Amino acid sequence: MRLDKWRWAARFVKTRSLAQQAVEGGKVRLNGERVKPAKELKPGDGLAIHIGVFQWAISVLMLSDKRGPAAVAHTLYDE
Repeated sequence: MRLDKWRWAARFVKTRSLAQQAVEGGKVRLNGERVKPAKELKPGDGLAIHIGVFQWAISVLMLSDKRGPAAVAHTLYDE
């Protein structure tokens, strides 16, 4: 699954285009490396996400390409 699509489904951003721009702008690192939005994501990967003054270090638990309620989105990752 694409990294930008997963970030949208996990509710870190409101739109897929914002997710794509954040990855291209270096606001997201996958396993410590800067990557492109189309990079394939798999369970167990580690993400470092910067949004404004906030920084998250998360691990991917599950994949989903559909955006659902916040309670469901939170099950996709572990902080």
